[in-house]
Amino acid sequence: MTTEKQPAIGAKGMVVTNHPLGSLAGAEMMAAGGNAVDAAIASLFALTVVEPMMVGIFGAGMTNVLRADGSSWFLNNYATAPAAATPTMYRTLSDTWPDYQKTMNDENDVGALAVGVPGSLAGWCETLEARGTFSLADVLQPAIRYAERGFRASAYLAEIVNAVAPAMARFPETAKTYLPAGSPIRAGDAIVQGDYAETLKTIANEGPGFLYRGALGARAAEHIQSLGGIITRADLENYQTFPGEVVRGSYRGHEILGPPPPSAGGVILVEMLNLLEGFDLAGYGPGSADTVHLIAEAMRIGFEDRKTFIGDPHFVDVPQARLSSKAYADERRPEIDLANARAMTNYRAAESPHTTHLCTADADGNIVAATQTIHSPFGSKVTVPGTGMLLNNTMNIFDPHPGLANSIAPGKRMTSSMAPVIVRRDGAPYFTVGLPGATKIFPSAMQAIINVIDFGMSPQRAVEAPRAWTQGQELNLEGGFDTAVKAELARRGHTIEEVKLVGGGMGMIMFDDNTLIGASCWRADGHPVAIGGGMARVGSRFDVR
Repeated sequence: MTTEKQPAIGAKGMVVTNHPLGSLAGAEMMAAGGNAVDAAIASLFALTVVEPMMVGIFGAGMTNVLRADGSSWFLNNYATAPAAATPTMYRTLSDTWPDYQKTMNDENDVGALAVGVPGSLAGWCETLEARGTFSLADVLQPAIRYAERGFRASAYLAEIVNAVAPAMARFPETAKTYLPAGSPIRAGDAIVQGDYAETLKTIANEGPGFLYRGALGARAAEHIQSLGGIITRADLENYQTFPGEVVRGSYRGHEILGPPPPSAGGVILVEMLNLLEGFDLAGYGPGSADTVHLIAEAMRIGFEDRKTFIGDPHFVDVPQARLSSKAYADERRPEIDLANARAMTNYRAAESPHTTHLCTADADGNIVAATQTIHSPFGSKVTVPGTGMLLNNTMNIFDPHPGLANSIAPGKRMTSSMAPVIVRRDGAPYFTVGLPGATKIFPSAMQAIINVIDFGMSPQRAVEAPRAWTQGQELNLEGGFDTAVKAELARRGHTIEEVKLVGGGMGMIMFDDNTLIGASCWRADGHPVAIGGGMARVGSRFDVR
């Protein structure tokens, strides 16, 4: 297999994000003596500038940290439903697909009524304060610089702007940056965000209170309500992050550390790996009909359980221990028929694939895997006037129909598919992996884990290898699968749908003795940046006499 990108290799630190300037921001922190957490938070703030369609301070996400002493620290900074939200707040169009998730006037997707109470700024600041070594003002400097001085739009960014331009044009504050003179930006255009630079400078001085208890939040709430939204200043003041214990599983002797509910990315990922552990994937080989069939069948079972059980544990009883147990996989595994595909289902979970993921590691052994989002491209498309701050549309992640695990309730967090995963071998870090891509996230992360553990792939090959995906309907296949394999899968009952990509830009860091190997795939603007070299040997200075 020929890869499109090349890995980066270093010994002192590694940053992998989906934009080169995002990775450089983190590397700048490490070069200045910071740790993996300093690097991750600097990168996230930088990405709000250079990857604005994916992530923002008025967004949501989760962060998985493995500290140098081997202990885990997890923080869920996902968005919540406003206090005025109700299970029937949106006017749905259909109880069946393909219009199941759609609402009248796209009110759960575009505009102020789609905005959830944000957790990104609170979570990033809390993570930095708890596990970083630099100040908030320090880690904000690259982002401020990129916003104030500008950067050149990539073809990827320009392509996404062009795709959502009609919706974006409804909101003048957003359009003036990305649709100057009424036309979408093009690759190579300079993007300067002066208002946002000033917002970041004030955050550097005042901290997250500027949003949650101060003038920025007041301005945001006022603008949201003027456009028909329901977020209030009280919603912002009452927001709290959700610390949790990582989900722990094992796969062929390797320990898996993933996010807890309301993300499905830990529990269901472990469940699917447990199902597959009973089969000889290494013997079947990568990309074979047997391997792809088994992966697809594990996904189908996993998505059935995601629909039934996964939600905000403050609102629904999630049987986490049972779902992630080996015993449960032993019960469900006989349902997998190697010769025939499982019957297709009608239910589909709906999320936007537009998110970002990063991973960082330092020479001391600290590791960060963080997945963050504003949900759809450019979120709700709403920018608060005079601030440069884009608002999320995370309410779109809820099921707009009442009575389900992921239905809307005041203060509730949406079910997510995020999967910032860390894998250990013999008690030591082995690799970390993650990606954007909505419901394709945890199945794609699972395939990367299999690529490394079962098939012995290098990090670069593991993240770039062709992916498969289904949640119970058609079997999506990227290019790269043999024609004979696709024919055999069809013979077994799979409805094959060839797609350009499954999921988004995956990042991985692997730990090989004292070497860090970073890899990004072709599906986004991902760049690994490594820190090598080091300071002068103590006592080696030339003695001038």
